[in-house]
Amino acid sequence: MEFGTERVKRARYAVAAVFCVHGAVTGSFATRIPWIQDHASISAGQLGLALAFPAFGAAVAMPLAGAVTHRLGARNALRGLLALWTLALVLPSLAPNIWTLCAALFVYGATAGMSDVAMNALGVEVENRLGKSIMSGLHGMWSLGALIGSAGGTLAAHLGSDARLHHLLAALVLTALGLAACQGVLDLRSAPDAEAPPHFTLPPKSALVIGAVGFCAVFAEGASLDWSAVYLRDVLSTDPGLAAASTTAFALTMAIARIAGDKVVDRFGPVPTVRVGGVAATAGGLLVVFAPNVPLALTGFALIGLGVAVVVPLAFAAAGRSGPNPSQAIAGVATITYTSGLIAPSAIGAVADATSLVVSFGLVTVLAFGLVVGAQVLRGAGRESAPLEPAAK
Repeated sequence: MEFGTERVKRARYAVAAVFCVHGAVTGSFATRIPWIQDHASISAGQLGLALAFPAFGAAVAMPLAGAVTHRLGARNALRGLLALWTLALVLPSLAPNIWTLCAALFVYGATAGMSDVAMNALGVEVENRLGKSIMSGLHGMWSLGALIGSAGGTLAAHLGSDARLHHLLAALVLTALGLAACQGVLDLRSAPDAEAPPHFTLPPKSALVIGAVGFCAVFAEGASLDWSAVYLRDVLSTDPGLAAASTTAFALTMAIARIAGDKVVDRFGPVPTVRVGGVAATAGGLLVVFAPNVPLALTGFALIGLGVAVVVPLAFAAAGRSGPNPSQAIAGVATITYTSGLIAPSAIGAVADATSLVVSFGLVTVLAFGLVVGAQVLRGAGRESAPLEPAAK
């Protein structure tokens, strides 16, 4: 039984709201990382170690998302996984030391990864049924959510509020909003005789090349989102409220670029769009590294956000046309890019502990330039997926 056009259009807005809620959790967390670091009394290197644990959690849990969706259906799976993610926001700020922070961030990453897989799968399905590109716009809604969350975090940091109270209130509000949004998504289910998807599968070689470009973009995104506030505080001696504003500037340009991304790519093509974005991100990285003052550093973080914004949606699209098994290729690219975003903060912390945060963002600048070099592999960006069966009504 097929869904009508109007039903699919409404589902698009519901999925967009889910993306926004998911992003708001990340933005709320990122702006309070300096508070969490001080509360746990840990160094930059220890913070980097702790920030590796979301990657471990995601690596363990993400392969299970397909099986959960297969068993419960897309809507119920997304409802449960998104609620777990929004509530997990509370955990990191409660951690009093490095070990409890690592455990909290493991759960944080596991719930983030599983809900991310579920919402992107529904986004691709809606895009497929509408017959036009919407993924960049959906990721734009994620960035808008991150902007809203980071704006709230900036205000909370400026007021000197306790992150435990801030995150508890944010988690309750976002959980309620997420559950409401999930009511409008398509209730898709696998065919009754369909086999459950495998928990682990190796991506094809074609996906590895595309994933490498996505890796560069998401590494720059993850590093900037989680470390920009710490960078301004420690390198440029900025007060906590203004330091948190760097995350807001980054999220703002990401949101604008992604919301406009579908039209830009349709007009200029994926390769020129990514190359120009790579130039912007590289310039932003150089500004961050050499900035003598806060305004230039904020401009640098904003340019990084602008430059990497549309790469991930285009990487998913290119993967879908890169070989005979689109779903396997997309899953491979998703694993590479998502893991990149989760390991970037810990890698930045490790380099900063061995050298300095300035050197860490020199690495980000080099990877941003990789977008200019590797943009060609995204030439085949397009839409392809196999639709699921809708649940009986």
